[in-house]
Amino acid sequence: MAVPTGMKGTTGKRGPARPVTVGLYSALFLFGAVQGLIGSFQYSRMAGPVPVAAIICCAVILATCLLGAWATRSASGAVLPGMGWILASFVLSMPVSNGSVIITSTTAGKWYLYGGTLCVAAGVVASFIGVARWAKRN
Repeated sequence: MAVPTGMKGTTGKRGPARPVTVGLYSALFLFGAVQGLIGSFQYSRMAGPVPVAAIICCAVILATCLLGAWATRSASGAVLPGMGWILASFVLSMPVSNGSVIITSTTAGKWYLYGGTLCVAAGVVASFIGVARWAKRN
């Protein structure tokens, strides 16, 4: 196989993946999954008619996505905690064989699932915009 001139001995622009990087991205995914797990059991706490815990859980996953992207300077830093949150939350919202569910179809449940999903999407979109701006600076 022919290698283009000037490319011999290179491993790419960034080089091979480092164990620290893999560990960081794994930790971000697990952090999002743990937030989804905790939120799935705590979302229904209300202050009168307002689903306060669901709204707080949505704000926390948005902040996690944005801070993950900022810390890693890549959109993957926002995508991975978002994937972990969505995976945990939506698996726990599915009914089991006996018919019981953890995340119910109440106002708080809808705020938690739909609001959290929108917050993840907003965090990922904002991270792509931020990555583009960070790339222009360098």
